[in-house]
Amino acid sequence: MRKKVTGIGGVFFKTSDPQTIKDWYRKNLGMNCDDHGVLFESLDIEKPHTKTYLQWSPFPAQTEYFQPSDKEFMINYRVENIELLVEELKESGVTVLDDIATYSYGKFVHILDPDNNKIELWEAPQNAFEEE
Repeated sequence: MRKKVTGIGGVFFKTSDPQTIKDWYRKNLGMNCDDHGVLFESLDIEKPHTKTYLQWSPFPAQTEYFQPSDKEFMINYRVENIELLVEELKESGVTVLDDIATYSYGKFVHILDPDNNKIELWEAPQNAFEEE
């Protein structure tokens, strides 16, 4: 079976005051927060010279980014071959919310699971994070 999800790319959640939350995590847990939260780096166990990332981000409570889900969180999964995966998801009847968007830092698409959780799928640009 072909690997589809390769890891978690991000954890996003709503909060009434993102800056206070980032300050609390910085002070109490030593997380070095920037404007977006924290970017955790690790190495891919199957490709030891390749970095992977997990983005931890508090969002304002009124954000519309998680819609149409009414949940307080959204998970981003790292995936391989996002185009093929989207085709397979559509064939399986999964709700695909948008077209694949491509940026310098990867490709993204959003889907809904059966509990109406919005899920962000992310394919990193090929070789973008390999170590020299």
